[in-house]
Amino acid sequence: MKAEYSSGTAHLSYWILGTGIPVIFLHPTPLDHDYWRPLIERLSGIQAIVPDLRGHGASELGTDLPKGAFSLAPDAPVLSMAQYASDIVTLLDHLHFDRAVFAGCSIGGYVLLELWRQIPQRIQALAFICSKPQPDTPQGQQKRAENIARARTEGVAGIFEDMAQSLVGKTAQVKHPQRVAEVRSRMTLNVDALVAVQAGLATRPDSLPTVATISVPMLAIAGGEDGAVTAAEMKAFKSAPGGCDFHLLADAGHFAAYEQPERVAEIFSAWVHQSNPA
Repeated sequence: MKAEYSSGTAHLSYWILGTGIPVIFLHPTPLDHDYWRPLIERLSGIQAIVPDLRGHGASELGTDLPKGAFSLAPDAPVLSMAQYASDIVTLLDHLHFDRAVFAGCSIGGYVLLELWRQIPQRIQALAFICSKPQPDTPQGQQKRAENIARARTEGVAGIFEDMAQSLVGKTAQVKHPQRVAEVRSRMTLNVDALVAVQAGLATRPDSLPTVATISVPMLAIAGGEDGAVTAAEMKAFKSAPGGCDFHLLADAGHFAAYEQPERVAEIFSAWVHQSNPA
C-alpha cells in the first residue's frame, strides 16, 4: 500500500507491506524504496515500512533547505542527516508507532545514527547494511564538490552511469549483469536533489562517538566488494555496548541487499526475530 505524509514543505511517500514486527527500511542514494523489494519479498513476520527519502523517488525535495554548511560548495542547499531524521520521526508520529526496528543502507544508515541521537527511546533495534559511522574524508568531500559541479554543468546522467557501474559488486555484474541496468533505472534524482544530497553527505557528523552509546541489538552486513564502505570501517559497530551481529559477504558490493537478497534475508530474518521475540 502506498501512502503519503508531509514533513516541512515536502510531500513524502512511503509503502507498507506485510504484517508483524514493524521495520522501517531506509534506502541508499541515489536509489529509491525499490532497493528493498527483493529483500522484503523474502521476509516473513514483519511489517515493512519503506519510505522514499526526501528528494528520492516519489518524495519531494521541499523548499526549506539551508545553504552554506558545505564550504567547498557554499551556495549548495544541504539535505542534512538531521533533516532526514526529522522526516522519519514525523513518519513515526504519522503512523502512531511508539517504537520500531530500523534498517538502513549507506545514507540510510547515516540517518539511523542521527535517529539514535534524536529518539533512542523509539528504536527497538538497528540494522546497518553497507553503511558506516565515520564522516567523509577530505578526499570524499572533494569528490562531493566535484559531483555537485558536474551535475550543475552536465546533468545527472553521467554521474548515475558511473555510480551504477562502481557500486554494484563485480560478482553481481558477472552473474547477474542486468543488476546494473536495474539499479540505474531507479536513480531518478534531479540536479537540485543530487546537489543537496551530496552536500548533506559531505557534512554529516562523525558518528563513532554515537556508536559507543547504542544499547539496542545491532546487525551489520558488509560487502567485500564494496568500494564505498569497507568491512574494516563497518567493524566499528562491534564496539557498541548493546552488541553487534557482524557479517561479511565477501562477494557483494555496495548494494548487497539488492545483489544477494536471499543471503541477506536469511541473516536479517534470523536476527530480527531473535532480537524482537513475540
